[in-house]
Amino acid sequence: MLSIHELHRPNLLDASFELGDGECIAVRGASGAGKTLLLRAIADLDPCEGNVELDGASRDLVAAPEWRAKVVYVPAEAGWWAETVAGHFAGWAGATALIAALGLPDGCGDWPIERLSTGERQRLALVRSLVLRPRVLLLDEPTSGLDPDSAAAVENLIEDHREEGGGGIWVTHDADQAGRVAQRCLMVDQGKVTEAQP
Repeated sequence: MLSIHELHRPNLLDASFELGDGECIAVRGASGAGKTLLLRAIADLDPCEGNVELDGASRDLVAAPEWRAKVVYVPAEAGWWAETVAGHFAGWAGATALIAALGLPDGCGDWPIERLSTGERQRLALVRSLVLRPRVLLLDEPTSGLDPDSAAAVENLIEDHREEGGGGIWVTHDADQAGRVAQRCLMVDQGKVTEAQP
């Protein structure tokens, strides 16, 4: 599915690995080690060198908006540009099942963004990404501010995505979570990316 070969940018040494269909890779390491830099480089959000391919197609030959709809970066703190929750979705009706799965009411589409807690924003950012039906989700600590039940709901949604053949690269500081959600693990240490046990 996703092939990373000698991906390099400032503060991130050459990274090379493969992500298969229906696979989730956990990414671990100390704060500031380069985990977010890795995800942003794969998503083509920052200048970088190296080769990234999705289903055999080089990222260099795919228009940036098309790439970012297929390989979706979900940041730890998402941006919000519309006044209401529903204003961030092309079709709110298509998001309601995912919204409900994460424990949010259907009526939250009319809520102003300011009404949302940090955890609610995290969950809605994930829904906003999933409705695009991406091939790969790049998840930057998607459960860091969530209570255990909400975190479990997020893990379940990502598992559904994986069972449908989608892939995921999941940054987490939680070793137990890495063991639950991922089949493999990468460690990032001072920008160096190596394989490790989940």
